[in-house]
Amino acid sequence: METNAEADSLKRVFGLRTLVIYGVGDILGAGIYAVIGKIAGLSGTLVWASFSVAMVVAAFTALSYAELGSRFPQSGGVATFVHQAFRTDWLSLLVGWLMFCTCLVSMATLSRAFAGYLNAFIPVLPVWLIVMTLFAALAFVNFRGMEESSALNIVCTTIEVSGLIVVILVSTLFLSSGGGTASVANVATSPAVGWTSVAQGAALAFYAFIGFEDIVNVAEEVKNPERNVPRAIVISLGVAGVMYILVSWLATQVLTPAELGASSAPLLDVVRRSQPNFPQVIFTLIALFAVMNTALLNFVTASRLLFGMSREGLIPAWLGKLHPRRATPYRTLLVILPIVIVLALSGTLQFLAGTTATLILLMFCLVNLSLLILKRREPRNIGFQVPIVVPAIALLCNVILIAFASQASYALAAVFVAIGLLLIVIQRAVLKSRLPSA
Repeated sequence: METNAEADSLKRVFGLRTLVIYGVGDILGAGIYAVIGKIAGLSGTLVWASFSVAMVVAAFTALSYAELGSRFPQSGGVATFVHQAFRTDWLSLLVGWLMFCTCLVSMATLSRAFAGYLNAFIPVLPVWLIVMTLFAALAFVNFRGMEESSALNIVCTTIEVSGLIVVILVSTLFLSSGGGTASVANVATSPAVGWTSVAQGAALAFYAFIGFEDIVNVAEEVKNPERNVPRAIVISLGVAGVMYILVSWLATQVLTPAELGASSAPLLDVVRRSQPNFPQVIFTLIALFAVMNTALLNFVTASRLLFGMSREGLIPAWLGKLHPRRATPYRTLLVILPIVIVLALSGTLQFLAGTTATLILLMFCLVNLSLLILKRREPRNIGFQVPIVVPAIALLCNVILIAFASQASYALAAVFVAIGLLLIVIQRAVLKSRLPSA
């Protein structure tokens, strides 16, 4: 009997419970550890409102993802959705390129957050050394290869969530014992915050909600995906959103927005103020683990996307070679490392997080537009469905949040889009030149 034959499909290992844990871990990750202080600097005491607006916007797009995931339970994710709707190869390739760029900018963002938390504990280390050491370690792990499992993801999620639970518990105890002088200072000294500031904060807060879309990428490994993928997306986003809103409200009761905005390790400072006797090294390690784990996932995704684009002929085939022993796309590291290091050392955390959110919002616009097209062209009465108004509202909300992003974020996002279009033009020209002349 043949035992070494290659499997013709992925193993379905995710039930609803494990898929929800996967989604919660992917969404929570390091986003709130990284950006809550910068959001407070924009929206002041209404930082919780910025997270609420971002969650509502994410929820509408999540519902669109839920129907699309039910329609196409495949691992291609957004690229598959766009291709099914527009049936245009170049647009699908552009989406793949933007996903790659999003991973790079997110990695740079996380490296700055990692440096901030480590510097809060060991202030003598220069940022450039921390960033380069982190990326060297991540590149080594990526080169060696990764064996991922549902059990490992549960452990990672537990550690990341534990940090937020610590913040909630120590902040609640601090406030219930008569602390919370920050709330008085907020009223007395904080300038009035309007909805423009809340929307600007929401555009940045959206970075913390990135991750729910990854659930559709494991659809081929889910039991009963038509039913479980939509439910897992909605539940995961709801759990993460409630935790974000609670943590952000408590943080502004413990520290003033100015203190949060000036902090390089905002949640660590909240714990310090709330419970000075809590072992700071433990919370620092939790935060560092959360940031590093998310950065590693982004690194792995980026290398695989670059590898896939090489195999598709979008970029040189040299990058599509696997290591003979490790079977990893090791040459992609030579492209990824210099780009993320330059981004991390030349951009601020707020600028990098804002650019990541802008890029993901652009892709979400395409996702919602894809669902609008598919619902009109291919209506159906089975599986998970949402009213056509849902993707329409989601598309409008995405556009509005993009409008509140910073000018610098627009500029870098436009550069990435332009490079992607240029690569596609070059690829099409090369393919045309290879065709035999009439």
